[in-house]
Amino acid sequence: MANGGKAHFRILEDIARDLSGDVNFPTCMDAAILVRNTLKNPFANLQQVVQAIGVEPLISSKLLRLANSVGINPGGERIADLSAAIGRLGFDIVRTTSLAVAMDQMLKSRHLAGYDNISRQTWEYSIQVAAIARVLARHLGRVNPDQAMLTGLVHNIGVFYLMYRAAEYPEYRNNEPAMIELLLGWHEGIGESLLHILGVPTQITDAVRDQSQMRDVETPCSLADILYCAKQLADSKPQWQLAYLNGNDAAAEEENRLRYADLLHEAEEDILDLRAALSA
Repeated sequence: MANGGKAHFRILEDIARDLSGDVNFPTCMDAAILVRNTLKNPFANLQQVVQAIGVEPLISSKLLRLANSVGINPGGERIADLSAAIGRLGFDIVRTTSLAVAMDQMLKSRHLAGYDNISRQTWEYSIQVAAIARVLARHLGRVNPDQAMLTGLVHNIGVFYLMYRAAEYPEYRNNEPAMIELLLGWHEGIGESLLHILGVPTQITDAVRDQSQMRDVETPCSLADILYCAKQLADSKPQWQLAYLNGNDAAAEEENRLRYADLLHEAEEDILDLRAALSA
């Protein structure tokens, strides 16, 4: 804790207090929380979910884009109705898309203005990881491709939440080394806790928690393996993470990109598709 020291302790203590009680979510997550609360009801029907999503037009528009994207709708049959879009996508994608919208709104908030490079690079990386994870899962046949995509999209939610909260503490303003130290040390555990509170399936929260544990990328067979492998293959790793890669890690990632070169070529369209679906 060379750069952060007492500041890290203070913010982490505050967040731990929140996570054990009422979480201090940014207001841009209100719609995602409403969707979460609706989906927590095991008897929730499609119309109730449509009503919950309807309070945030941005979520509605992105769900429609996603339902009409090539990766999810390869037949090209146009969907213009939100109910039909949700029926095609399923509730898990609805839940995670609402989180993706919230993360995108956090990215654009004034709280993160001082760390625009970190936030935008992290979001682009999340989109790449999500698309690659989906293609990997589709090819390997052991993991649901949609669940793999969702895991890639939200695996850095802890980064966005930590930056949003850290903006409230003077010690982190214009202190990028301290911010990076905070993110590297804590974003995975906090991301897991947030996703658990938001009702995301345990398989996804576990994969987010364990995302940095070294795994076999030659034969990935679990959701956590897929996420780890997709992170290795994405070529847009944020600079704040690259700075802490050693030479062996960088060489291993390059070797894996060569091994999966054909798959990465196929994923290029999925990356463009997902980026377009989730863009403002």
